[in-house]
Amino acid sequence: MVVTASGLLMLLGGTQGAAPKAAGEFGYTAKGEMVFPAEYRQWVYLSSGLGMSYTASPVAHPMFDNVFVNPAAYKAFLATGTWPDKTALVLEVRGAVAHASIDEHGSSQSPELMGVEVHVKDARLAGGWGFFSFDDDHKPAAVTARPASCYTCHEEHGAVDTTFAQFYPTLIGVAKDKKTLSAAYLKESSGPPEEKTR
Repeated sequence: MVVTASGLLMLLGGTQGAAPKAAGEFGYTAKGEMVFPAEYRQWVYLSSGLGMSYTASPVAHPMFDNVFVNPAAYKAFLATGTWPDKTALVLEVRGAVAHASIDEHGSSQSPELMGVEVHVKDARLAGGWGFFSFDDDHKPAAVTARPASCYTCHEEHGAVDTTFAQFYPTLIGVAKDKKTLSAAYLKESSGPPEEKTR
């Protein structure tokens, strides 16, 4: 049985939920595991990064990160500058491929997925947010237990509501205008990063 995020509220209260219907919805199993959101690439694309590392050392094998968010959450963020309950941010990881086809310089993304992680805002989760990491088989995933470094890092450095909105070029300005930037982000930064060209 699969239930939507809203249906989980009923399920945890002892009532069976309904199967997800809208393309932008995500769901859970009866055990509370998240069902892989197979249609996430039809959601709103937010940003990509290449070889990003949150430590002083560069990564040995740079990979691409792509981020998508469910449409209802994106629409709410544009209006309020923050994320509503039932937000789902999908991070997919793909390899960086050199000399693909006619490419002579730089890198393009591999067709193969290297990993998928979902950051969910749900009032029924401990701390109001949870991370779900999916294996290659895309079987339902249990929430990552607290404490874990992903929670600590996001809480200490996330620009908006424990999310890395500082890396979402179309949203960081919205958060600045709505005055929803976190105290932690403002403390370690003078504001939204200026656009840099190389």
